[in-house]
Amino acid sequence: MTKNDITYGRIQTAKDLGHLVRAHRKGKGLTLETVSGLGNLSTRFLSEFERGKETAEIGKILKALRTLGLDVIVQPRGSTKTRTDKS
Repeated sequence: MTKNDITYGRIQTAKDLGHLVRAHRKGKGLTLETVSGLGNLSTRFLSEFERGKETAEIGKILKALRTLGLDVIVQPRGSTKTRTDKS
């Protein structure tokens, strides 16, 4: 699977996010062990996160997403505008 095969977008469940993150990681050719080392996260946490564990720590989730080069954008439902700057 390549990055072009992944559908990025609305996430409604922990499983949705985990599956997307797993597809992204694999699309980049990275193993759990590699991401673990790059992000200083345990492989157990990453595996549970990718399987959609509901109680995964938000701080660790954000760290994993940053490590993989992913951003989180929160916006009102139905909104078409996104804000990518930090100002």
